[in-house]
Amino acid sequence: VQLQASGGGLVQAGGSLRLSCAASARTFSNYAMGWFRQAPGKEREFVAAISWSGGRTSYADSVKGRFTISKDSAENTMYLQMNSLKPEDTAVYFCAAKPVSITIPVITDAKGYDYWGQGTLVTVSS
Repeated sequence: VQLQASGGGLVQAGGSLRLSCAASARTFSNYAMGWFRQAPGKEREFVAAISWSGGRTSYADSVKGRFTISKDSAENTMYLQMNSLKPEDTAVYFCAAKPVSITIPVITDAKGYDYWGQGTLVTVSS
């Protein structure tokens, strides 16, 4: 599976961006997916995750209420809508995917994913 993340850019604090993660998989609907981010000098951290069906989601406390993860199986694409952005949201954002059975809801641990995109840079200015 190949993942292509896009949508990053420079935005002022309080602004919005929507990240996209396009997947090459023909069975996209069988994949649990997630977003992670890595700021300069820091470790990669969990941002949001979505179940294979799209019916369950999970968010890091730092983005809860501001970010929304979604999945469009018809388009083989996952999204991360980011609102009310803060300078501390500045990071390279990575998307990840793992083929799963329907019994696995969401995966919040980076070690649980098999496939990763190349990352897209989000810079939030104050």
